[in-house]
Parts: sequence; C-alpha cells; structure tokens
Amino acid sequence: MCGIAGILSFDGEPASPTLLRRMAEVLRHRGPDSEGLFADGGLGFAHRRLSIVDLSPGGHQPMTTPDGRFTINYNGELYNHRELRPLLEARGHKFHSDCDTEVALHALAEWGEAALPRFNGMFAFALWDKRERRLLLARDRYGIKPLYYRRDARGIVFASEVKAIRLHPAFALAVDEGTLLEYFTFQNVLTDRTLFADVHLLPAGSVLSVDADGSARADAYWDFRFAEDGSNAVDAAEYVEETDRLLRQAVKRQLMADVPVGAYLSGGMDSGAITAIAAKEIPHLTSVTVGFDLSSASGLELGFDERARAERLSYAFQTEHYESVLKAGDLERVMPNLIWHLEDLRVGQCYPNYYAAKLASRFCKVVLAGTGGDELFAGYPWRYYRAVSNTDFDDYVEKYYKFWQRLVPNKVIHRLFQPAIWERVKDKLTIDIFKGVLRRHAPEAFTPETYVNQSLYFECKAFLHGLLLVEDKLSMAHSLENRVPFLDNDLVDFAMRVPVRAKLRDLGEVIRINENEVRGKKDLFLERTNDGKIVLREALKRHLPADYVDGVKQGFSGPDASWFRGESMAYVKRLLLDPKARLYEFLRYD
Repeated sequence: MCGIAGILSFDGEPASPTLLRRMAEVLRHRGPDSEGLFADGGLGFAHRRLSIVDLSPGGHQPMTTPDGRFTINYNGELYNHRELRPLLEARGHKFHSDCDTEVALHALAEWGEAALPRFNGMFAFALWDKRERRLLLARDRYGIKPLYYRRDARGIVFASEVKAIRLHPAFALAVDEGTLLEYFTFQNVLTDRTLFADVHLLPAGSVLSVDADGSARADAYWDFRFAEDGSNAVDAAEYVEETDRLLRQAVKRQLMADVPVGAYLSGGMDSGAITAIAAKEIPHLTSVTVGFDLSSASGLELGFDERARAERLSYAFQTEHYESVLKAGDLERVMPNLIWHLEDLRVGQCYPNYYAAKLASRFCKVVLAGTGGDELFAGYPWRYYRAVSNTDFDDYVEKYYKFWQRLVPNKVIHRLFQPAIWERVKDKLTIDIFKGVLRRHAPEAFTPETYVNQSLYFECKAFLHGLLLVEDKLSMAHSLENRVPFLDNDLVDFAMRVPVRAKLRDLGEVIRINENEVRGKKDLFLERTNDGKIVLREALKRHLPADYVDGVKQGFSGPDASWFRGESMAYVKRLLLDPKARLYEFLRYD
C-alpha cells in the first residue's frame, strides 16, 4: 500500500525531479517506509512505499520490467498474486521478489489491459510503456483505492491525493461550484468531479490511456450488475452455504501480509464475523473499537456506544482488544487534520473513523473492515421499501431521487447559495446525474426485485464508493492499510446473483402494502432495520451469537445531535455565525 503521483508533459518538457520529490513528500503519510522516483523524458513518477508484502528492497518502486519497456507506479494489494505467478512463469516471466507489485507489472506486460479482470484486489496504478510512449492509469473494480488527475493541453498530472496535484505549477486553486451543488443535494459526489476545479477522480473499474502527444482514451473494464440468476428454485440453504464459504475464503485471502494484521470490531455482525474468521487464523488477533461518551446524549443516541458488545465478542474470539472513547470536543480537535487528509467531501460523519484508524495504527499496519456487506446483501431495507412498487422507471427514479436528497431538498436549495453562484449552477440538473447512474443497467422490464437491484447498484456506485474513499484517506493518514473482505471478487460476483427475496425478509408483504397504500403499516416497514441481509445473517450464525445476527442495523456514528446542542455549541457557533467566514463566499449567511 502506497502513495503514487506523476506527470506527463505533452510538449516534451522533461519531468522535474524537484517537483516529483515534493509530490512524494506530501504523500509521505501514505508510505513512510521508502521513496522512489522515475523519469523518462516528459514522464515522471513519484512513489512512497508502505511495505506490507515482501519488506525487502525487492519491492521498491517504481518497478521496471527486465527489458526496460514497462514501469509501474502501484498502490494496492493483489490477493491472488500467488495464483497468477505460475501462469506468468509458464510464459517465461522471471521474478526477483515475493512482492505482488512485481506480479501486477509482469501481468500487464503479458496481457495488457486484459490483465485487469484477472486482478482480485484493490489498486490504483500508473503504467508507462516506454516503447509506445503511452501512460495507462487504472483503478480497481470497486474504487477502494483513489486516483485523481488533472489534464489540460500541456499535460496530465495524477496522484493518490489532490494535495500532490496542487503542487504542480499549472494548478490554479478554485472550487468547482457544480460539485458543491451535487454535495449539498446528495451529501456525496456522483460524477467524476471533485470540489477542486478541473481535478477528476478516475472512476472505479476503469482505465485512462494517455499518449505522449496528448491523445487519450477512457474505458470501463468492469461494473456492478445485480441480476436474478434464474435459480429461485435453488434451496435457500445452498445460498447460505456458499455465502459462508466465500466469506471465509475472502478473509483468509486478505490476511496475506508480512506485517501485523488486525481488525475493526464493532458491535455489528459484519465486522464481528470478519474478526471471528480471522481470529481462527491469527491467534490473539488485534481488534480495536471506538466508543462514545453518552453522558449528555439522549433518545436514539443512547444506543450509539457499542463497546460492551465488542468486548463480548473479543472475549469469545480471544482477541487482543483495544478501545478508545470519544467525547464532545474531539471533532473540534481533529477537524484541521481531518479535512487536510479527507480533501474531498463525501458521505456523512467520519471523524470517528479517523480516531479508529489512529488507534489501530498503534498495533498493526493492516486492518480488516466490514465495509460492503450492507450494499451487497441489502442491509438498508428502509431505503428499498420506499421504491419497490412503481408505475414505471421514471416513477422509481423520482421516488428514490427524493429520498437521496440527503442535505437540502431541490425545492429550497436555491435559497442556500449566493445569488451569483446559483446563477452559474442552476442549469445543472442533479436528477439527471442521479438518473445517469441508474440507467446504465436499466432492464427492459421492471419488477419489484429489479427495482431493488437498481437500488443496490446505485448504492454500490455512489454510497459505497464514498465510504471507500473516506476509509482510504483516513486509514492512510495513519500509514494504515484498510482491507475490505466483503469486496472480494468471488464473493461480489456471487452476491450480485443472490435473489432479492433471499436478501429481504418481507418483500412480498411490502409490495402488497405499497400497492394498496396501507398507511401506518407502510410507515412501520420503513422503520424496520433488520429485514435485510437475510442470507448473510443465516451464514453468520455459524460465527456469531444469535443476538448479534438478529439485531437491528446500527451505524458507526457519534451523538453529535446532542453534543452540538450542548458542549460543542460554542464551536458550532464560532464556525457558522462569523459573517466573514469563507463559507459565505458560496452560501448565503441568512
């Protein structure tokens, strides 16, 4: 796991070693173990290494093939590199390390872009073809590892984080006002744009090929596709059995490391199951939990602290367990560092993740997380229940779009922006952006099941992607590699084929209630949080106590609603009530 950056000049101007060193240095937190530079005319690579697999100098980057043609600048892990190695050796490739980067390099040299579907892992990399004078940028299927770029008529500059791109002399710091509109609508950004004008995020599962003369080609090599596999007659027990087998296989794959590996352990079933499986492979596995001081909390927030439930699991699995407690004021203390690392606003509250990564990094260099289980196995039933019965696809889009206006509804958002800003963004229709995500895999005929699958697709492309970006930034802020076993290729491919009715408990009843507009009971279903992930719940009963598997969904959030009205009120007022705050260059003070 590493930090990568680079430049390619289209006018032949040699890559500046000084600039490359500065780009590497600003990414030091992503790779404190070593630094590497490479230059070939107008092409330059900068690399910071976090040594995880093969800690020897044999894993040093950038790495070049023996014939000198291909050079790779790589960030990630290939969990199947030991399976790919003998295939490449049979074709004459010789290896000089046990590093997965070397396997990725030789696979790309042998198969070109066709190697990407063979990769089971998380990655973002740049590959330079010296003979063809061509740069290839690529990102893993799911977008676990980020890769940003800025391209103009003079060249392209790319990096794991925007802060390295900002160092380029051609960069002009400005806010993308259209992206502000996206964020204040969805609490997320659904396009490839960022809050930085002219800086783009390479989409997950895609490649960007750029020639030294400036010509470019962008392609997607993979995408999510949720679809019934036609095997509804298959015994439900077989789905449970296969889910369990593939999850165990995924966790074991992702324990691959030559450094200490730990796990996040909340009171939920996803992280609990991953910890349970990993603990069977690693005696006294390190586990970490972050809890919250609830002395001033009220209402639903009283259930936010999961330390007791995590401790119970730690005792059952015999992990070496550590925990920390967040209090009112911890957000204020961490905010400057949080924003510097996060850079681009995505999804919701995330400062607890920063503290969790900080704690984990004291004891290990790799940590396993439960991200992805909800999005693959329908863990948010109250979302899907809102849009399972529709007159047509447009009706579905309208319903789901209204639900995903998470910050400011369309009908009042014009009142949020400064008039000059609104005048420039008012013609950008966020519903078209929303519909653009959904229509990519819209089937010809819709049923309630296909509407749910459309929702799962949207959430993997948008919500999950946002979570992954946050987790990458906040773990790498502490030189910690974050791994997500639920996003193993074999497990994902299987989960997308599992029938919706094997994921959602009472879909038939929800359909009947929606079609008959039974009020009251419909509202009751919208509040239910344990109707989802049924096949996964059954599989995880083999690893966890029943009350953990059958419990209600609980997010990882602090009691900010109480803190912001209490101990943190002075902080909130200081940020929002200063009319000279830069916030009001964009938003109306009133």
